[in-house]
Amino acid sequence: MADAVSHKGRIVAADKGSVSVEIISESACASCHAAGLCGLTESKKKTVVVPVRDPGAYEIGQEVEVCLGTKAGMKAVLLSYVLPVLFLLILILSLSKIGLGELATGGISLLGVAGYYLVLYFFRDRLAEGYEFYIRER
Repeated sequence: MADAVSHKGRIVAADKGSVSVEIISESACASCHAAGLCGLTESKKKTVVVPVRDPGAYEIGQEVEVCLGTKAGMKAVLLSYVLPVLFLLILILSLSKIGLGELATGGISLLGVAGYYLVLYFFRDRLAEGYEFYIRER
């Protein structure tokens, strides 16, 4: 499907109605020929639980692709990157405009963005309902 964001992964567990897939997300410089020398290469293992109809059809260790529709991916980018930056800019500009000092403006703005992420954290279960992962075999 052209309208999906996908990551390669390996099945690590199969439960009733779902499978757990471990994906390795690497930084953009991971493919660099000097990545082993500079020490800036970053890769993280993440586990995604994907609902499936027949978990018995999948074997532990099997390589699959975990997919997410691009609309859901764009929503995630909007919530996690775009809105916080806009919120930060609005706070900085408005607090500066009213004459608050630079240190206070910076501190309040950072606390405001931290509060935004805290609200996202508390509503994570409700937000997760809108994201449907699915598996495409490799």
